[in-house]
Amino acid sequence: MAGRGAFLRSLKPRLTREPSLLRVLPRFLQGAAGQIGYALAPMIARGLMLGPKQPVILHLLEIPPAATALEGVCMELTDAAFPLLHGVVATTDPDVACKDVDIACFIGGFPRKAGMERKDVMSKNVSIYKSVASSIEAHAKSTVKCVVVANPANTNAYILKKYAPKMDKKAITCLTRLDHNRMVGQVAEKCGVPNTEVDGVIVWGNHSSTQYPDVNHGTVGGKPIREVVKDDAYLNGDFVSTVQKRGAAIIAARKLSSALSAASSVCDHIRNWVVGMEGKKFVSMGVVSDGSYGITEGLVYSFPCHCKNGEWSIVQGLDIDARSKELMETTHKELLEERDLALSCLE
Repeated sequence: MAGRGAFLRSLKPRLTREPSLLRVLPRFLQGAAGQIGYALAPMIARGLMLGPKQPVILHLLEIPPAATALEGVCMELTDAAFPLLHGVVATTDPDVACKDVDIACFIGGFPRKAGMERKDVMSKNVSIYKSVASSIEAHAKSTVKCVVVANPANTNAYILKKYAPKMDKKAITCLTRLDHNRMVGQVAEKCGVPNTEVDGVIVWGNHSSTQYPDVNHGTVGGKPIREVVKDDAYLNGDFVSTVQKRGAAIIAARKLSSALSAASSVCDHIRNWVVGMEGKKFVSMGVVSDGSYGITEGLVYSFPCHCKNGEWSIVQGLDIDARSKELMETTHKELLEERDLALSCLE
C-alpha cells in the first residue's frame, strides 16, 4: 500500500465498550505498494490504532495507475487473515472511499523531485488537498477525525481545512507525533531507561527542520529531564538538531524515507485522540491554532495537547522562557510563509 492517506469509518458515531464494526479507509495518492501505507494497514488490522477488540473494514483508495498494485495489497490483507479485519474495499473514487468515514489519515502527497522548486511542490499538494477536501466534507461523517501525514503536513492540513469549511476545525490535525516519539526515544536512549519512563516532551510548530523539540516540561521517571540528563549543552544543541533532522538521517541510511515509525506514530496519534491518553501528561499534535501562545489563529501548528472523550485541547499556562519563545516564533514564521506560498498557488 503506498503511503498516501487513510480513512476510518464506523457504523456507529462513537467507539463503545462493545465495539461496533469500524471502517478504516487508508487512502493512497501514489503507488499502492508504497511504504507508509503498507506498514500502516496491518497495524490498524491488528488493533494498534483502535484497540485489540475493535473490528474494522479497510477502505483503500488509489489513483487509477496504481489500481493493480492496490489489488495486490488487498490480496495480502486477505491472506494475513487478521481477526479484526472484517473486510476491504478498494477504489479509485474518492467519493466512494470517503463515504461515512469516521477517521481519515492522509498519508500521501506529491514528493519533491530533482529540479523542482519549492513552489512547484506546494502547488501540486495544494491541488491534491483542495480536491480531496470536497470529498471528505461531502461524504464523511460529521464526526470525522482527520490526520494529515503527507508533507508539508501542517500546510496541507491548512488547505484541507480551508476547502472543507463546513467541517469542524477541530476535526483536522496533522502528524507531529512522529517527532514527539523521536524525542521520547532520544531521551530514553540517553538516560538508559525504557521509553515508558519519558513523558511531557513537546514539539512546537512545523513538521520540518524548524520545529522546536522542547524538553523543559518533560520528565524521566517523574524527574525533570534536564535534572536527569544534566547536560544542557546537549539538550539545547545536538538533541534538538537530531530530532529536527531525523527524517533526513533515515533517508541517508536507508535510501528510503521513514515508514515503520511514521505508521506507528499515526496509530499513536489516532489512538490517544479517540481511545484515550494512556496516562500521558500530554502529546504533541498539529492542530488549528486558537491564538494560544501567540500563534496566529487558524494556522495549523503543533502544540502540547490533552485528549478526553474523543476531543483534543491545547494545554494552557505552560511557562515559556525567552529561548523557547524565540524558537517557537521561528517555526511560526515558517508556517506563515508556507501558508502564504500555498495560497499564492491558488491565485
